[in-house]
Amino acid sequence: MSGPTLVIELAEALSAAALREFRSLMAGISSRCEEERPGFFDVQVPAGRLGIRVGREPFPTPGFGGATLDEELMDLFGSDPRLAAEHRPFLVYLMGPGAGDEDVFEAEHEGEAEAEAVLGFRPTHAVNVSACCNGAVDHQATALLTAAVMDVIGGVANAELAEGQAAVVAGLPGVLGITDDGYQVLGTAEFLRAWSGQHGFRLVK
Repeated sequence: MSGPTLVIELAEALSAAALREFRSLMAGISSRCEEERPGFFDVQVPAGRLGIRVGREPFPTPGFGGATLDEELMDLFGSDPRLAAEHRPFLVYLMGPGAGDEDVFEAEHEGEAEAEAVLGFRPTHAVNVSACCNGAVDHQATALLTAAVMDVIGGVANAELAEGQAAVVAGLPGVLGITDDGYQVLGTAEFLRAWSGQHGFRLVK
């Protein structure tokens, strides 16, 4: 992916009911949703549905006889490109035995004893929330979309940390533990929402 990824660690496979709720969330929150296999979603998510405001206030543009910038963009491009920018592309997908991407799941969970001690379980499955773009809005959207998925299916967020970020996240609500010598944090949906609201918030790409 060209943008950031967060992982939701799961203690067991999703039940049929949980998978239905996951599917319903993705279809409801997205402006476009394609399910390539059960639990694998290729989506466009409007930033506004995640609570992120993307400014689109029309304002007069000098030299165009009082026409607004919105009107000029429509004339030039046939649509307002800022509207398209609100719809952020993601791949959101379940991994693990019987779900798909088993090899990726195994590779990503090798040598995770320290994380497992914090989690209190050995993950059997995971959901990756991967942004397809890398703008500032995509980092915030990744965190908030991951939190929304966790509200439905449960699990624990697993995020890489950049140099110095451990000190920033340590005091936030919902942090379960910081591992890997300060380069990994495990937390709840509440933690992701609190972290994403911090000034200069950015995930490790």
